[in-house]
Parts: sequence; structure tokens; C-alpha cells
Amino acid sequence: MKIVFFGTPDFAAQILSYLVEQKQLIAAIVTQPDRPQGRKLKLTPPAVKQTAALLAPTIPLMQPTKASSPEFLQELSELQADLFVVAAYGQILSKKLLSIPPLGCINIHASLLPKYRGAAPIQRALMNGDPETGVSIQKMVFRLDAGDVVAEEKIPLPLDMTHGELQQSLCDLSKPLLSSVLKLYETGVPAGKPQDESQVTLAAKISPEETQIHWDSPARNIHNLIRGLSPRPGAWCWINTSTGKKKLKILRTALSEETGAPGEVLSFEKGRCLIATQNGSLELIQVQPEGKKAMSVRDWMSGCKEAPLFTDL
Repeated sequence: MKIVFFGTPDFAAQILSYLVEQKQLIAAIVTQPDRPQGRKLKLTPPAVKQTAALLAPTIPLMQPTKASSPEFLQELSELQADLFVVAAYGQILSKKLLSIPPLGCINIHASLLPKYRGAAPIQRALMNGDPETGVSIQKMVFRLDAGDVVAEEKIPLPLDMTHGELQQSLCDLSKPLLSSVLKLYETGVPAGKPQDESQVTLAAKISPEETQIHWDSPARNIHNLIRGLSPRPGAWCWINTSTGKKKLKILRTALSEETGAPGEVLSFEKGRCLIATQNGSLELIQVQPEGKKAMSVRDWMSGCKEAPLFTDL
């Protein structure tokens, strides 16, 4: 069975690596164009392109600006692939594209569909404090993550798990699940389970406004926001220091029952920084000061002349 793989970030790159290891017959790899990144806006290839160059240099690599362009659709048709496999590609696939392979297209989605359709299912599950999430492999249709589910796998969500950790766990979960689904497709199109439209929730892309910490919120809500956005883009707050007002990203916290006025520094000694919230408090464990790399709170505190003032303004 001949497949075309679509994907862009590290999550997809790891899936591609697994498919190559499993010796799947990959007719082509499709990823997004190189983009400027970093402060110097250096043109950088996506993770899938880097992995393809390392592990599968002989497989044709395609980077269409628009996956819906007639020229690209013609190229795909000429490959005569049986199935398209999509993992975090980053472009909407047109009806014409979805109709090209005779076995259809399948997508690896990092949620238990129909929950969290959309761009940020991993972040939303953590930010909402869900007790579990998982991976769904669904047949693609021309509606956002609305196709029949061929297979799924669940995973519990510990209270201290961050976005980065969950993404890796879901990626690891996806690999054997995808392998089992591809085996089903070797004998034809398998049956799928229709999604219950009454249970649909959306996982919209994270907006910049959502990333700011407001200390007058409940402690658990702030804790879930922090772990849902760690390590990137990172939840942040304003601090006033002896050198002025700066942003501080907070990447890991622990819940505490100590109380005080929202934003009050309850402890700032012996490597322990405790900030009051609407109810209870949060102990900071890992932070990233403005313009610096992530570090432990103990290391950050050792560079502070005095306890900063945490503020929403």
C-alpha cells in the first residue's frame, strides 16, 4: 500500500520517523514551506523536512504554498498513492485533494473526538483540567475534524503534566495506533464510528491574550493555564523589579493551600517562591525571565536582589 504523508512540526516528524522505521511505502512527503524563525528571522525548514532529509532523502519532498493549487493536485494525482496520512500538517485540505487517493485520507488528531476539534486540542485539555485525553485516527472529510473515527486510545492526565510532556506521550501513543490502522487499510477501507455531533467541542488556536496570568483567578485555573502553555508559548505575568517592569514566563507550578491577597508574595526565601491567588496559592518551580532561558526558581531567585512585585498591569 502506497501512502503520501502530510505533516509539519516535531509531532509529525516523529510519526514520519516511525513510518520510515516500519518500512511503510511512502510515495511522497508533504510539509509546509520554510519559514523565518527566531529574532534574526532565519529561514528555517520545518521539522518534517529535517527528518525527511536525514531518514528518507530519496523520497520526494513537496512544500506547496497552497495545497489546493491545481499544479500541486496534479502532482499528487500522478503519484497514484492509495492513502494519504495527515499529522499536524497546518493547511486545510480541499475536497479535490481529499478525493484523490482511492482509500481516502486519515488524520491523527490529539484528542478524543468529537471533543476538542481544532488547532489546540492538547493545550485546551490541560487548560480545562480534564482528567483524561487521547488520540483519534479519523477519516478526513471537508469539515473540521468531523470524520468517522477508525481508532482511538486514551491516556490519563496527571495534575502536574505539561503541554510538552503530554504532546510527547500522545505522539508515542499515536505510533502503534497508526500502525494498526494502516494494517486495516491493507484490505480495504475499514468501518469508522460516526462522531456524536451533540458532544462536539472546539479547541481554538491559543490567542496572545489568553497567555497572561491574572492572579485574581482561582489557583487551579492558573496552574492549568501554566501547564497547558508550557514550554511554548508560555504563560506569563508582569513583575516589578529593582531594574524595572519585566515579563516573567512561568513554566511549572505546584498548588498550595496558603492564602493571601491575589499576587502577594507569600514566600521568597530558601529557593521557595509562593504567590497568592484568588483562593490558595501557587509555588513556582520553573520560570523563564525576559530575555533568558528557562531555569529553576532557585536559580532565578539567586539572581534577584529582592522579591519582585507580581502585578497584572
